Amino acid sequence: MKSLIFTKSDGGKLEISSHALSRMLAFVQHTRCKPEAGGVLIGRFIRDSADIVIDEVTVPMSGDRKRRFNFWRSRQPHQQVLDKSWLESGGTSTYLGEWHTHPENIPVPSDTDIKNWQDRLKKDIFNGDTLFFIIIGIKILRVWDGSKTTLVFRLLNDNNSNS
Repeated sequence: MKSLIFTKSDGGKLEISSHALSRMLAFVQHTRCKPEAGGVLIGRFIRDSADIVIDEVTVPMSGDRKRRFNFWRSRQPHQQVLDKSWLESGGTSTYLGEWHTHPENIPVPSDTDIKNWQDRLKKDIFNGDTLFFIIIGIKILRVWDGSKTTLVFRLLNDNNSNS
């Protein structure tokens, strides 16, 4: 599986590594019995550029609540993975945002998603002004970036042919 590359609002690139991609795609809701899934995005800023790489994601853990049309992430177990990654990387691997699945071919954020993303931008501690939000649909995945300053979300341009 190849990594995916998207163009960010600032013109830089966002790469989703093949490892992170395969972990998320394992939860595609292509059958009626599969609940939503989700987790956090972990990656790094590329020095002297506007580029970012998502190297790792967390996946559903004990304490998360999964339903067909809803996913609630428990904070502590995902934070422990983030903390471990940050320590092992010498502080270069960091929180970049959130991902979850939707049981629709082409995912569109719900009102609940937008409210949750705004809460993440307001309450979470992260580097820079931007978090990324990925929704894995049945046929494609889509990525938005959100600004802490404006609370505006923009769908990133897809540089891949993953449809």
